[in-house]
Amino acid sequence: MFLARMARPLMAKVKETTGIVGLDVVPNAREVLISLYGKTLKEIKAVPEDEGYRKAVESFTSHRLKVCQEEEDWEAIERRIGCGQVEELIEEAKDELTLISKMIEWNPWGVPDDYECTVVENDRPIPSHVPRHKPVPLPEEFYKALEAAASVNHVTPKIEKKADPSE
Repeated sequence: MFLARMARPLMAKVKETTGIVGLDVVPNAREVLISLYGKTLKEIKAVPEDEGYRKAVESFTSHRLKVCQEEEDWEAIERRIGCGQVEELIEEAKDELTLISKMIEWNPWGVPDDYECTVVENDRPIPSHVPRHKPVPLPEEFYKALEAAASVNHVTPKIEKKADPSE
């Protein structure tokens, strides 16, 4: 038993390359991930509990941390998480930590209760500060290609009118 426990790390497969230019192998990737995921779970607590961003980050980070704690082998971690190589997971975790600090700085959930938002409905005029998007007309070649494709398949192109639910 003792020998098996001591020999397991020695017999572990050594990763020689990630195969990704600029992304070096991290020999202690499991430990790095555990540390980064722990920091992430600590940092995300600064975001209000009821925010979707916090819930999402806590959910996937907790899952990944659990996988890293349960598995010793980098291959098993990669297989169970299913989101790339451990080195990519490390980069992603670092990016998430950076994003958390930016989100705290930006405070997108801190909209004051008395803030009023202009709602544009139906035929009301659009306020001048709202950009207007007008789609450009499609080129004539598009319509010719559509007709040609429809005639080859013996299909008449139709635009069906959707049923009005109020009727």
